[in-house]
This record gives sequence, C-alpha cells and structure tokens, in this order.
Amino acid sequence: MMSLFGENIQFLNPEFFLLLLVLPAAAVWYLSRRRRHYPTMRMPSLASVKGLRSWRGYLRVALPILRVLAFVALVVAMARPQEVLKEEEVDAEGIDIVMAIDLSSSMLAQDFKPDRLEVSKRVAAQFIDKRPYDRIGLAVFAGEAFTKCPLTTEHQMLKNFLAELSCGILEDGTAIGMGLATAVGHLEKSEAKSKVVILLTDGVNNAGYINPAMAAQIAQKLGIKVYTIGVGSTGDALTPVNRRSDGRYIFGLARVKIDEALLQEIASMTNGAYFRATSAESLERIYSQIDQLEKTKVEVTVFKHYSEAFHPFVFWAILLLLLEALLRYTLLRTIP
Repeated sequence: MMSLFGENIQFLNPEFFLLLLVLPAAAVWYLSRRRRHYPTMRMPSLASVKGLRSWRGYLRVALPILRVLAFVALVVAMARPQEVLKEEEVDAEGIDIVMAIDLSSSMLAQDFKPDRLEVSKRVAAQFIDKRPYDRIGLAVFAGEAFTKCPLTTEHQMLKNFLAELSCGILEDGTAIGMGLATAVGHLEKSEAKSKVVILLTDGVNNAGYINPAMAAQIAQKLGIKVYTIGVGSTGDALTPVNRRSDGRYIFGLARVKIDEALLQEIASMTNGAYFRATSAESLERIYSQIDQLEKTKVEVTVFKHYSEAFHPFVFWAILLLLLEALLRYTLLRTIP
C-alpha cells in the first residue's frame, strides 16, 4: 500500500494513478482539435473587439477543467483510498526512579560549563525524556533535604521543577545521608517491581543527622537499588569559597573532594553502581549507562482498522460531470 494525503490515508490500488499520465496527451489532442474546429480569423486590428469577451466565453474555458477534475477524482476513487485507524495497547512494566541531586554551593564550581549544577540538570532532563513509561521523582539536598517532586509520569512538570533548581535555597552543606534517606523514603510504599535511586553529589558528607550507611541499609532492606554519581574534575576547580552580604558567591580555586569510598559503599550495598563524572560528556555517558542497565519492559500491540474513503471522490466526479454536461448543453450550447 502507498501512503498519500497524510499518514492516515492509504491506497489499496495505487497503480491506477498511472492513468493520470493520459492527461498530457489528452491536452495536446484537445488543443489541436480546437484549432481545427474553431479556425482563426485574421483581422488588421483587434481594437474594435477588445474587451468584448462575454460571461459565456469565460464559462466555456471551465468546461475542460471540470472534465479533468472529474477524471482525476475517478482515478483517485479507483485507487481505493482507505482511512487507517490505529489503536495502541501499551503494556508497560515501569520502574520507579527518584533522582537525588546535590544543591550545595560547590555545585556552582566552574570545572563544568557553565557549572556543575546546570550540566547536571540538563543531562537529567535528557534522561527523563528517554523514560516515558517510568514514574520519576526528584529529591534535593544540601545541609538538609526535601522532596521537590513526587513520583509522576507527568514528565514535563517534573522537568519544570528540575529547571527551577538553584543553589542557596537550602542551608549549605552536603547531607548525603539525608538526601538518600529522603529518596528512599519516597520509594518505600512503591509497588513497582524495580525501584531505583540516582544520587548525584560533588562532595563529602558533612551535615545532616542521618548516617549515609544507615540510609543505604534501609534502601537495601527495601530492595532499592542506588546508583551514585560523583561530579567534579580532578585537581583544583574554581569554586564558591565565600558569600557576600548581598548573596553573591566569591569564587576561588579549591581542591575537588568527593568521598568516592562512601559512594562506592552505598552502591555496593544496594546492588547498584558508582560512577565518576569528570566532564559533561562523561556525565551524559553515565546516564546512558544507567538507562541501559534499567530497561523498562514495554509491549505495544497495534490494531489497525480500515475504512473505505473512495465514496466522496466518486460523488465529486459525478457532480463535476453533471455540471459540465449541464453547462455544455444548456447555457453554452453551440450550433454545429
């Protein structure tokens, strides 16, 4: 079948469109016949008859056009246009995922361009787009933690919350234990067969009242897999070292410190994995790896229904032929 006139219209017998090749030959024959039937009259000047063409003359020009349109409509009808109605039945075994993102001031470090936080937000949004059937939530932490967005399949809303994230909205610090506990707590009542936390941080646990190892133990008992990501280059990076009274950060070179041993331990305890992102490109690869590791089972069954759509073309062909005949033998009738 051939798809024309839009995705929902297909033709069962498209070979009939070859009949349209007859039109150029018919046009040549019609013009040659018209010249023989209506000989031209040579006159020294046409000034006297200029502008004397009547409405019957204009209508006569429409006669062959009406016949051509009728022919085209009949050809389309013979090609059997059919409207294709599709129904999709999606059986998806989704995964519940909570992303826990560090909002401590060090996430403004400029070893990533423009900074670690903006790159993390962009790559996380790309990850969300790849998982249309999963419920995804968002938790944030610095010196404290809270749930920014509950588990949802409304991913545009989730990405709007993600785009709003900024450093300074929470007490500064890096409470990895509280960030993980918040994410795990949100998955506690989840009935999904697979539950995942993606914890992203660039520092060392130095705040909060929940021990990261304890939060990891709770995740382990609940069957929640934790993927940990350490974000930051090696060596020194231009990082906020102080803050002015007006809220603006003062930047200076500081050593990049990430507690990789802790992040590896959390991942190992929960059957997850630890990744180190030293650039925007490596962070993108990490999210792609997680996407491949946590595949959602999706079965899509497509049902197609066909509805004949040639009737309007037959109707218009008959109507155009009747109109052409009516004009030819009444208003535009000629005497041989």
